[in-house]
Amino acid sequence: MIATYAIFGLNGLVFASWAARIPAASSTLGLGSGQTGTLLLIGAVGSVLSLPLAGLVAARFGIGNTVRLGGTAAAVAALTVAFGLVTVSVPVVAVGLFLFGSGIALWDVGQNIEGADVERRVGRTIMPRFHAAFSGGAFVGALIGAGLSALDVPLSTHLAAVAVLSLAVSLWTPRYFLPENAGGEDGTAPRRTRPGGLGAWGEPRTLLIGLVVLGAALTEGAANDWVAKATVDGLGTTESTGAIMFAVFVAAMTALRFVGGPLIDRFGRVRVLQAGLGSSLVGLVVFVLAPSVPLAAVGAVLWGAGAALGFPMGMSAAADEPERAAARVSVVSTIGYTAFLAGPPLLGFLGDAVGIRTALLAVGVAVLASFLVAPVARERTVHATETLRTDPDRIP
Repeated sequence: MIATYAIFGLNGLVFASWAARIPAASSTLGLGSGQTGTLLLIGAVGSVLSLPLAGLVAARFGIGNTVRLGGTAAAVAALTVAFGLVTVSVPVVAVGLFLFGSGIALWDVGQNIEGADVERRVGRTIMPRFHAAFSGGAFVGALIGAGLSALDVPLSTHLAAVAVLSLAVSLWTPRYFLPENAGGEDGTAPRRTRPGGLGAWGEPRTLLIGLVVLGAALTEGAANDWVAKATVDGLGTTESTGAIMFAVFVAAMTALRFVGGPLIDRFGRVRVLQAGLGSSLVGLVVFVLAPSVPLAAVGAVLWGAGAALGFPMGMSAAADEPERAAARVSVVSTIGYTAFLAGPPLLGFLGDAVGIRTALLAVGVAVLASFLVAPVARERTVHATETLRTDPDRIP
């Protein structure tokens, strides 16, 4: 279990190391919101092309090796982006972001399949805590980004250090994942099922769960990519203040993910989902319309807290039936991460016309759609012999 927390946390730190300093990259390359959006879209294309293949890669090479491959690609990508910034080359940065998107896609799907396996083995809701580890890593990454920005440390140097950390941890940590295809001694189902085939793409419930996750992922992704820049552009603040605003959003999200499991077990997925999506919508509106940094921070807190549990609950809902869990998690992850990565760049183009802060209101449409279909994530009862309920302290 510790290994799963670690790999989620590192993923968040690597992603936020880039996201928190997007304004610095834009400034170095002399790009506006629309041009920055184009760069981000290239990274999203890398992810979108890799996501549908991630489940098949995991089936062929294993979950641990999928994470290793993703982490290695992300490290190489970070070095490529760093080189592009040093040489002020937009094409080189674009190549790096494409590779970064591909690596993060493999890493994300792998870690979510692993998290679903661990949650099923423990027998209680813990997926939000794995995503809290992601948010915690992102929070640390955002704070580091804010500090390095305030100290005028070049983003290229920052990314080079992140590349070394990503490579070391992503190669070493998966050795402590759950063993592949290890069944229980009493004849119970295997601890993990291999993600194979494309049949889950034709299941209505799986696709609707994907729609729930789409709204939650889009609001989280929009914040990751644009909260810092929207604060800088919309409120006339410094880059370090923008990075701190992003850290406020991530802190609220992280806190709710740590305490969200017991709330879900007590009130059920649907109620918690709808309460969270409502909070996210209110917070988004407050952030966009706020005339001052403190009030915008209040909106960021509501936005982050509301967006906290949608993605992990979607992963848990997709994994309700162990024998189909891996394939369904792969599908829902693909839909969610497509929105998470492809949606924000499109907001950049809209931001050129109306301002990036105002453009964020478009996210509310997707959040409302997720709210309306949230009942599809209701818990399904699974026969006791289909899960392994063991002491979580014994899980590596």
